[in-house]
Amino acid sequence: MLPKIQGQAVGKKENLASQQIVEDHLKNILKKQENQNYKAWKTPYAPKNPHSPFGDFPKEYLPKEKANQQKVIEPVHETSQNALITNKYQGTHQGTGGRTSSQLQKKEEYRPAPPKAGAYDQRTISVSDFRRYYDRGDLPIKVDHQGSVNRIIWKISPEQLDYHHYLPIFFDGLREKMDPYRFLAILGTYGLLESGGNKILPVIPQLIIPIKTNLNTRDPSIIEVQLKVLQKLVLSGEMVGEALVPYYRQLLPIMNLYKNKNSNLGDFIEYNQRKRVNIGDLIQETLELFEQTGGEDAYINIKYMIPTYESCILN
Repeated sequence: MLPKIQGQAVGKKENLASQQIVEDHLKNILKKQENQNYKAWKTPYAPKNPHSPFGDFPKEYLPKEKANQQKVIEPVHETSQNALITNKYQGTHQGTGGRTSSQLQKKEEYRPAPPKAGAYDQRTISVSDFRRYYDRGDLPIKVDHQGSVNRIIWKISPEQLDYHHYLPIFFDGLREKMDPYRFLAILGTYGLLESGGNKILPVIPQLIIPIKTNLNTRDPSIIEVQLKVLQKLVLSGEMVGEALVPYYRQLLPIMNLYKNKNSNLGDFIEYNQRKRVNIGDLIQETLELFEQTGGEDAYINIKYMIPTYESCILN
């Protein structure tokens, strides 16, 4: 038997994929007040779409302006090292003039400010395997446009699918920021977790790398989706929470980084409570679920990786 989970927010039925679409439209409306357009996939970190269904055109066939637009984002650690390099010509030909010696106080040498560590900076989002498989038509899923809310249609029943092959692919697609990839990946993942049963537990080791990759993008919207899917994962079957305990060292460092990321609003209204997109609260809920479903060794392993966490069972 699964332990009794405190609170009703975790088990509440919600359409996470549709919520992401509504959020993008809302942000676009707010940006238009500033004469700007908001598109989540048009960022320097999001993966670019291919030029055609058959891939990108060769560079010699592209206009020169478009060929030169491919910007290379410099990694944070390389930027930090470059900030420490001083100009080798600095200090030459800098005198007071008029005398061979001067009693003026020597000017202090220019010292660049210490570089930022960039712990919260977003990382480049790599193209997921989900996009590649969907573009090839290898996934048994499509969008159902009937009704006011889009849904998904499975060409093959989820119970008949090979979870060792398909579940890691759907988890890998959770970092997509463009529809229909994001919509299908989120609803497809939820569908597989609801219908998986005993098939989910043997696949846990294969899910660690996609989950870690999604969290390491350090994109707030991707982290929110991944945390909600993790909550669904530990409640999807017996022993799943305990199977995740050996992999806490791969999953919890990013949670430790964002655990206290809350907004101090004073007496203002926190609308993220209703939408459940506050990263600090989601991480607290996820850690409590890990402790309640992870067995006896869960708390001590969480405490080792996140020293500020307090037990929800012992206290």
